[in-house]
Amino acid sequence: MNIREKSFKPAWLRAAIAIIPVVAASLLGQLATYPNLTPWYAGLSKPSFNPPNWVFAPVWTSLYLLMAYSVWRILKVRNNDADRRIALTLFYLQLTLNVMWSWLFFGLNSPLAGLLNIIPQFLIILAMIDRFRRLDVLAALCLAPLAAWVAFASLLNMEIWRLNG
Repeated sequence: MNIREKSFKPAWLRAAIAIIPVVAASLLGQLATYPNLTPWYAGLSKPSFNPPNWVFAPVWTSLYLLMAYSVWRILKVRNNDADRRIALTLFYLQLTLNVMWSWLFFGLNSPLAGLLNIIPQFLIILAMIDRFRRLDVLAALCLAPLAAWVAFASLLNMEIWRLNG
């Protein structure tokens, strides 16, 4: 372990800082999503490339695990306090927007509100990946699937809004 990898916080605290917000985001998003899957979401017109509902849970579980691992790695970086602070701010901002999307799209039954959230969310994810890359390449690579999925979700959200707007 080199000096940049030595922990600035105890391992249990790094794990808590990485895991608890991600689990909370998942649970808060589910509170808005699941009650609105039927009848509202089921009744929407969807594009041909819309995945079946069963796909979303394993995809998001994988993405949340990668996010937690990625931020845990960033929390291990030393001697880059300003860069780490910016990277973590972007991480928690995109996580907040992630939760908000569920409440806007599903909670408000508004594909337009979801679309107005997901586009800046995607841009923040790209900025976050760039900041993570400066600190830990593997942490940044772990976020690439998130960027790909949110890009796809943006297109899906836009098409749902177009078909139902």
